[in-house]
Amino acid sequence: MDLTFIISAFVTLFVIIDPIGMAPLFLALTQDNTQSERHAIGLRACVLAFGILTLFGLAGEAVLNFVGISFPAFRIAGGILLFLTALDMLFERRTQRRDQQAGEETRADPSVFPLAIPLIAGPGAITTMILLVGQSRGLDQQIGVFVAMTLVLGVVAALYRASGLLERVLGRTGTVVATRLLGMLLAALSVQFVLDGLRGAGLMAL
Repeated sequence: MDLTFIISAFVTLFVIIDPIGMAPLFLALTQDNTQSERHAIGLRACVLAFGILTLFGLAGEAVLNFVGISFPAFRIAGGILLFLTALDMLFERRTQRRDQQAGEETRADPSVFPLAIPLIAGPGAITTMILLVGQSRGLDQQIGVFVAMTLVLGVVAALYRASGLLERVLGRTGTVVATRLLGMLLAALSVQFVLDGLRGAGLMAL
């Protein structure tokens, strides 16, 4: 199995899903729940997100072919979408939307919405899964994408479980700094997606 490819996929998905940035939101959404209820909600959200991302990773390219969209075109569009997400992270618009969603969420169990959808398995993560599976070479790399996805969701589940401790360690400032750094990395990755799409469409030399 290509370890380098798995690491690259892991980093990409980690940046997109942003487990560190979601930990404070998880606390806000579950502030009225007991510790055991929090653990159950976090696990349920990660399992649901796993199913959604697996479905799109397996069938996403078939859906594109059905509606007549070429993969290079989708790769370029996905890269642009990821770049916009990076801008949101860099200028804190993403955090503001998440805080707003947390304030509007009043149900006792937020595991389906907004945790699983759209915060974990959101448009950016779904797009990334389709792109990573599409650009993988051979079955080993395709399996590697799902291994990386599982590892990232494992990190999400672990941070949810330790969210109280993480909040005390990072604080508000630490969370903001981590989100900004992840946004810079995501911006570079999104540009790479666009360049790969241009090459795939024959609009740019290798």
